[in-house]
Amino acid sequence: MSETPLDTGPNLRQRLRARGFDGVTMLVLPCVFAVIALFVYPFLYGLWLSFQPKTGGHLANYVKFFSDPFLYRTIQTTLILSLPVTILNLLLAVPIAFRVRLMKHQRILTTILVLPITLGTVLVAEGMLFYFGPQGWFSRTMLALGILSQPPSIVHGYWGVFLSLLITGFPFTFLLTLSYVTGIEPALEQAAATLGASPTARFREIFLPLLLPGLAITFCLSFVQAYSVLPSAILVGDPANTTRVISIAAYQAATEEYDYPLASAIAMIMGAVQLVVVVLVLGARSLLYRGPVAAAKG
Repeated sequence: MSETPLDTGPNLRQRLRARGFDGVTMLVLPCVFAVIALFVYPFLYGLWLSFQPKTGGHLANYVKFFSDPFLYRTIQTTLILSLPVTILNLLLAVPIAFRVRLMKHQRILTTILVLPITLGTVLVAEGMLFYFGPQGWFSRTMLALGILSQPPSIVHGYWGVFLSLLITGFPFTFLLTLSYVTGIEPALEQAAATLGASPTARFREIFLPLLLPGLAITFCLSFVQAYSVLPSAILVGDPANTTRVISIAAYQAATEEYDYPLASAIAMIMGAVQLVVVVLVLGARSLLYRGPVAAAKG
């Protein structure tokens, strides 16, 4: 008589597949390892390092930051730069996105509007120095036409950094806004127009509620990008005074004072401020509207 083989049950591959770990899922593992190596580990190491000051207790770096006006005022300076730029970028992106969505040659105009992204912050800052500097084309033109009696003080101050952030940040804000605007079903607007709703009423009652969640996310991403300003604050700003942002304080602590624990503490404070603003914006979004980000096209 032949022996019946014992039923050993499902093998390891079958058990993993039953739990959702199939071959396709395993393709995500390299990405997970990359995120841990490039983001999670540096963050945890920086957090640990911030509690290892050169002198004093574990909180000495944070006490030093908030007890020194030269350090903690960088938070206010950075917010005064990043918040207005983010709001203005959003206010400019919404009407332009509504206009671009109706154009036939949408790709051409979109390419022109997003061109500053390819230039980079440093190249934009250098261009501003040549154009808006005391001997730049803009200053020479204003003086030649008699509009101004002396060169305008655009660069090497607050407005130079503000304009640089506006130029480099608008394409990013515009692309996100355009994706939300074009994602709204056109039939909704057509139905409202058929019922006699004015353009203002259509925007207020249809577009704005559907756009608010997306605009909140766009605001958060644009704000984080503007808040981390560093090259333009140095190249076209006044890094010792009006544009001494928090990233400059962290940079100086690490490269000039060689105090890496203090630099890590400043970086942690920088991230905490960003997180607070993001939480407030997303919390306000949930109070104003609960629903999908945009109506899907049919």
